Amino acid sequence: MTAVEKIKSHLFQLILIIAYGALFIINPQKGMASLGSSGYFLKEMLMIMPVIFMLTALLDLWVPKEKIVAFLGTGSGIKGILLSFVVGSISAGPIYAAFPMCRMLHKKGASIRNIVIILSAWAVIKVPMLINEAKFLGPRFMAIRWVLTIASIVIFSWIAGKVIRDEDIPVEVEGEKGGLQLNRETCMGCGICTRVYPEVFELKGKKAQVKAHTQLDQDRLKEAINSCPVDAISYSEEA
Repeated sequence: MTAVEKIKSHLFQLILIIAYGALFIINPQKGMASLGSSGYFLKEMLMIMPVIFMLTALLDLWVPKEKIVAFLGTGSGIKGILLSFVVGSISAGPIYAAFPMCRMLHKKGASIRNIVIILSAWAVIKVPMLINEAKFLGPRFMAIRWVLTIASIVIFSWIAGKVIRDEDIPVEVEGEKGGLQLNRETCMGCGICTRVYPEVFELKGKKAQVKAHTQLDQDRLKEAINSCPVDAISYSEEA
């Protein structure tokens, strides 16, 4: 990997470092406050995300693709919309915890529209939040805001479903055609595959990648494929 490629692969982190450096120079007090806030959210993510990865893996293992397509796919209709609202409303945790699960649901057949509904409901109409909203701002305020929010989500999810196509979601596949393939765009960098089969998989740039190999242990490869929480690994014997 060249120096330019390394910079591109870590561009976001580089921009953050430059921004923090500039903030410390301009206003050290705000720089320290920002660093403290970032540390807090990083600690929160380190506590929450492993649990989310585990739940995503269990959901992927227990719920077959056919069920996802039937209940959340493009043909699920009102049933899919209502289920999406329920899933988003009863879910716990910050909004970023929803992204791995929604990525997995989309990969297994959930529609763009229903994914938008889940994310939106997760962010603004979770049940615990509604209870606190009614307590501090009153039931009438909560009810009106809830109805208007639901209507807005339905409208914007319909627009998103029309504007965004499944093919628009970026996919980066690495590996041999008709052989071992790894979708680095889908990969969450959890490192499970590298622990299951370190002779074939490694982490690079916080994402898994396929190492050079001459032969594959089918049992260990199958274990690595099944253990991936977002189905980023696939294998076909076709040349």
